Amino acid sequence: MSFHVPDGISPAGRDLREYTDELRPAHGIVRNDRDEWVLLRHDLVRRAALDAASFSSAASRFRQVPNGLDGAEHSAFREALDPLLSAGALARHVPVFERVAAELVASLPRGTSIDAVGGIGALFAVRAQSAWLGWPTDVEDRLVAWIGENYAATRSGDLARTRQVAEHFDDIIREVLAGRSPDASPDADVTDQLLAVTIDGAPIAHDDVVSVLRNWTGGDLGSIALCTGVLVHGLATAPALQARLRSGVSDVELDAICDELLRRDSPFIGNRRVTTCPVELDGVQIPAGAKVKLHWTSANRDENVFGDPDVLDAAGNAPHNLVYGIGAHVCPGRTLATIELRTLVRALLAGTSTLALDDAAEPVREVAPVGGWASVPVLVG
Repeated sequence: MSFHVPDGISPAGRDLREYTDELRPAHGIVRNDRDEWVLLRHDLVRRAALDAASFSSAASRFRQVPNGLDGAEHSAFREALDPLLSAGALARHVPVFERVAAELVASLPRGTSIDAVGGIGALFAVRAQSAWLGWPTDVEDRLVAWIGENYAATRSGDLARTRQVAEHFDDIIREVLAGRSPDASPDADVTDQLLAVTIDGAPIAHDDVVSVLRNWTGGDLGSIALCTGVLVHGLATAPALQARLRSGVSDVELDAICDELLRRDSPFIGNRRVTTCPVELDGVQIPAGAKVKLHWTSANRDENVFGDPDVLDAAGNAPHNLVYGIGAHVCPGRTLATIELRTLVRALLAGTSTLALDDAAEPVREVAPVGGWASVPVLVG
């Protein structure tokens, strides 16, 4: 049996959630205008994510630690770094996250339109992450500005501009690291603990420290901001759900609802892979050395798995939710993101009486290669 794979698909300027909903029923795999084989169906994305031998994560021209590593090297870094991101290690930071969230919500103007992405999510992400890492508060304004620069560069598709923005972020990291010393004690801040990490008995290389911090912060800052937009939009447009959460739910239930809202509209668009050998997927022959994209947003809306993808079913959909990935390269920051988002949602609900869209300003969708909402104007009471 042969399958037609449309070539030259261009998502430029499109809302990727809407566009992949159009493509997926007829095409499990498409080739875009960047010569990437894009996997759209849940079963195909899941298979590739679980086959690290055939689908290498070393898909970038640049070294990316740990997400761009394979095999034993990836395992060694994850074994060394994951304890810093465990629930136990993060527990001492929860009161700090709660304080940051409560202070932010208390400062929000009442009756005035606020962008949930830039005016709430980005500010919380920067302040919470800086507190967690032990970074000085005077770097926060630069990080907020960097999020906007990174969005603009990513949307532009200009690789030189994207690289320049990435180098700008690396400069910030190197400034923060200047003069620091490794310290593995439990009371040390996370950045000093990271400097004390050893890989196979050797100190972690300085460039790898910068790469890890870029992965932990550069990606997560924008992701938390976009996730906040999705969650706030979801609550503002679902009064019954908002009322239910205001009445009080457990952390487990709140986390499940947040995950389901993010499943419905995942801002984590995709991850890249490169094939190490010829692979057959859905009757399609993909050659060795091919660029492959695992499209999480599309997979999480696959009607063959979720039925109507817009219907919320936190318990029923949880076993199939790929919002944080799956397999050996599952997002290392998923626990941190879950705690931060839970904390922010609780603070928003506890510190306000109402949370509604601003009828005078339309929410704006993000476009490829970014997902979620570019802006969500809301009013808080």
